[in-house]
Amino acid sequence: MSDPTPVYTTLKLSQRQAGVAQVTMAREAVFNAFDETMIGELDDAFARLVADPAVRVIVLAGAGKHFSAGADLQWMQRASQATPEWNLQDSRRFAGVYARIERCPKPVVARIQGAALGGGVGLACACDVAIAADNASFSVSEAKFGILPSVIGPYVTNAVGKRHARRLALTTARIGADEALRIGLVHQVTTLDGLDATVDATVQDLLAGGPEAQREIKALFAQLEVGPITDEVRELTAQTITRVRGSDEAREGFAAFLAKRPARWIPQA
Repeated sequence: MSDPTPVYTTLKLSQRQAGVAQVTMAREAVFNAFDETMIGELDDAFARLVADPAVRVIVLAGAGKHFSAGADLQWMQRASQATPEWNLQDSRRFAGVYARIERCPKPVVARIQGAALGGGVGLACACDVAIAADNASFSVSEAKFGILPSVIGPYVTNAVGKRHARRLALTTARIGADEALRIGLVHQVTTLDGLDATVDATVQDLLAGGPEAQREIKALFAQLEVGPITDEVRELTAQTITRVRGSDEAREGFAAFLAKRPARWIPQA
């Protein structure tokens, strides 16, 4: 990271390796549950990392035994007693941080251990790649408290499909890492001891790709839906590859491959 590391009260921001920043939720006493402060700090941290040209990949992690217990219940209780106007503004900030992560133009990897509950599941689903330890468990738990997974609903649905998302939300059932892998909530499961090595292997794959190409991938795929491939979709893809194929990064990528050398965007040890 090229800028001075900001001081946060609920997060730790660190350099995992060259080109890779790690955002660690650091409220271990409450299993990294988030409140208004953490929401604001997550939003600020991701904005800073997007603006930092030295950062290629972002890892989102939770300190201690658990990834995240979701929304802090004291925060939710305060919200239940607040005015509708306050609730709406607070909910918009809450929704905004998920959008910030999901729309981040740089790849985001979730490093998950222990429990991921409620909004913690949403965070995993908002990341591009989710890697879990075999001790991880997941529950879309909001209905237990008389509320619903509204803000995280679109991210969960996009990750696992509507029927699985609806089942998880209605039953609040806690599922293990193997089932999370089966339904697409996470992409890979490993041992707790091997979690960091597995995350780092994925990070190395990401660093091998062109950063502008990855930005283009995220922008294009955000516009694509499962379903018929219409004339408009075909034209979008043709226009996109025409523009990107003529870029400086593409020329460097082809030249590096043919010369059997690393592309210039790959961080050097």
